[in-house]
Amino acid sequence: MNFKLILNIAIHLLRARLKQTIVAAVGVTFGIAMFITLVSFMNGMNDLLDGLMLNRTPHVRLYNEIKPSENQPISYSEKHKDNTNFIASVKPKDRGKAIYNCKSIMHDLKQDKRIIDVAPKVTAPVFFNSGTIEISGVINGIDVLAEEKLFKISEYIIEGEVPDLLQNNSIIIGKGLADKMLLEKGDVIKVTTSKGNLATLKIVGISQVGISEIDDVMSYTSLVTAQKILGEPTNYITDIQVKTYDITTAPALAKEFAINYDLDTIDYQTTNSQFETGSSIRSIISYAVGIVLLIVAGFGIYNILNMMIFEKMDSIAILKATGFSGNDVKWIFISLSMIIGITGGLFGLFFGYVFSNIIDVVPFNTAALPTIKTYPINYNPMFYVIGIAFALVTTFIAGLFPALKASKIDPVEIIRGK
Repeated sequence: MNFKLILNIAIHLLRARLKQTIVAAVGVTFGIAMFITLVSFMNGMNDLLDGLMLNRTPHVRLYNEIKPSENQPISYSEKHKDNTNFIASVKPKDRGKAIYNCKSIMHDLKQDKRIIDVAPKVTAPVFFNSGTIEISGVINGIDVLAEEKLFKISEYIIEGEVPDLLQNNSIIIGKGLADKMLLEKGDVIKVTTSKGNLATLKIVGISQVGISEIDDVMSYTSLVTAQKILGEPTNYITDIQVKTYDITTAPALAKEFAINYDLDTIDYQTTNSQFETGSSIRSIISYAVGIVLLIVAGFGIYNILNMMIFEKMDSIAILKATGFSGNDVKWIFISLSMIIGITGGLFGLFFGYVFSNIIDVVPFNTAALPTIKTYPINYNPMFYVIGIAFALVTTFIAGLFPALKASKIDPVEIIRGK
């Protein structure tokens, strides 16, 4: 089989029907370009949402949850332990929010090679007071440096700097909270705990995540300040936040830590299940639309090659009469299809990249997301590999059936019919 000769014949046939060839190639180009653009944009949106929630959530969180005792006193009774007991008005067990022996646990976790680092946190409900205004909220006492390293909270600070929290009696409040209480950076806010402790803190920054439920109630202060406000010792910790190298191991690690340290644990998938579901649905939609576009382009190639075979019956008969086998003829038409697929696919990658760049520079200004200036795009090279691979597969299949039909043409019947 002379592949060079077969390729030359295929190119000659394409040039003979140049207009239809261009239409087929444009169909593939459009399909690939839209696929690249859609997938890049959808994954960019997923990355944006991940940055808002998933990346700000610890992969594993260790804490003490308020819940009733699993084993009630009657379960220890020799007389009743084997019976089915119905207990009414069960009260939750008050074991406190503080994590016992927290420093030892954190030291142990930091030695684990699967873990990047850990960050302690104190979380407590409080009342924010400014003049006669009183709003309920949450104060987070954080290890400033560890929190910044793991969760990049500085990306959501629109006024001030995260290291300013290292000052005594300082606080960063949410944008929604600041707007409600008419507060600015440099102002003073009073905080009252559930136990009645009162503290006066200086506002050193304003944060805005973009989710009103968080911005209206959330605030940050240093670990030491939070412990002082609550009147607790320096070893008082309510949460241990863990970030792993491999995020997919988080559910298994959560179960392991719950057993090892006798604490309640929750992984990021459980915490953000609704965001995970939304990201998956958006990805499925973008891939589905792109694949449908390529399949439609494949039908166009199939129709064009079918018409070409019908019109080139004489040429096919002459080729077979001069010594070309059915296999040679088959590869001529497969080559036709693959030339269209490769040309259209490469142009599709180019225009997909161009369209993605255009979207990437379109202004996207919203008060809810102050750190986002343009529409998000993900330029993952894998999208381009998938695009060109699917284009080649689609065009090969679209050309295979007409090629098999052409290879079975009997030149004697064609010439006799003429």
